[in-house]
Amino acid sequence: MTRRSWLWIPAILVVAGIGYLAWSKLQPPGLPPGIASGNGRTEATEIDIAAKIAGRIKDITVDEGDFVTQGEVLAHMDTATLDAQKREAEAQLQRAIIAVSTAQALLNQRNAERTAALAVVDQRNADVDAADRRLARSQELAPRAAVPMQTLDDDRARSLAAKAAVAAAQAQAAASEAAIGAAQSQVIDAKAAVDAARASIERIQADIDDSTLTAPRDGRVQYRVAQPGEVLSAGGRVLNMIDLSDVYMTFYLPTAEAGLVAIGAEARIVLDAAPRYVIPASISFVSDVAQFTPKTVETEEERQKLMFRIKARIPPELLRKYIKQVKTGLPGVVYVKLRRDAQWPGTLTGTLVR
Repeated sequence: MTRRSWLWIPAILVVAGIGYLAWSKLQPPGLPPGIASGNGRTEATEIDIAAKIAGRIKDITVDEGDFVTQGEVLAHMDTATLDAQKREAEAQLQRAIIAVSTAQALLNQRNAERTAALAVVDQRNADVDAADRRLARSQELAPRAAVPMQTLDDDRARSLAAKAAVAAAQAQAAASEAAIGAAQSQVIDAKAAVDAARASIERIQADIDDSTLTAPRDGRVQYRVAQPGEVLSAGGRVLNMIDLSDVYMTFYLPTAEAGLVAIGAEARIVLDAAPRYVIPASISFVSDVAQFTPKTVETEEERQKLMFRIKARIPPELLRKYIKQVKTGLPGVVYVKLRRDAQWPGTLTGTLVR
């Protein structure tokens, strides 16, 4: 090696030393006892906007990436067939209402006929009473020749005829009762048809209302699954959106640390895209099943390698405050308290988002 080459060695060492010092400054300081951390990405609850019944997409009023509010119209399904079905059901309702009026009129007629039949029965009973009294007088006078025998025979025939008339009138009254029962059944059937027609209208109207697809919550449209003009089956997806009121970061911790994490434990999130800001969060889920399992877990050393999935949820009120800036899929780091009395380091308290 030449003398010129030896002269470069001190310079290289100086540059390496400076580089190491700079790298050391950039490394995060060690976490205090009772604090653990894990890498993750922000996620949110996904919601599929789907057609309730089969049909054709009429239009879609939003694009991918649009922010939408609860109740905002997102798409319309074609309702021409449903509109026709509704008109048909409304016609059936009118027909059923008329049928109720007709059946009620028939019932009133049958009630009048029963009243008349009962009056005839009373009249025939009066005729029987008069015929029986006349017969009794004839039976008393005929043996003494006070009246001809023919009169006795006539009075006896009149009594029998009156009794037969009573039986006929009673049969007519019974027939009237049966007719009333049939008329009442027709009224009930007609009213049931009215209820059925109204229920059909309500069902069809519900389908028409559901053909206007609205946002169930505040959120952002992720992507279109279908396009206007496409025909979807029942439950066919039109859009996919994310609920920006339920955003969390999923991360993983080993057994020793995951076992100390409590539901509701205080957490902090630092996003790679905004490292100066610290987002408060709380633990909402700790998996009871290991996500990464070695082939064997017979030894304590192997069991310590198990990793458990954990969710740190951002408070909904904070999300509502900054909902226009909320995004998902951003990588970052979650810090969580393993003990309630653990103290956050200064880097996780000074720039806390509120």
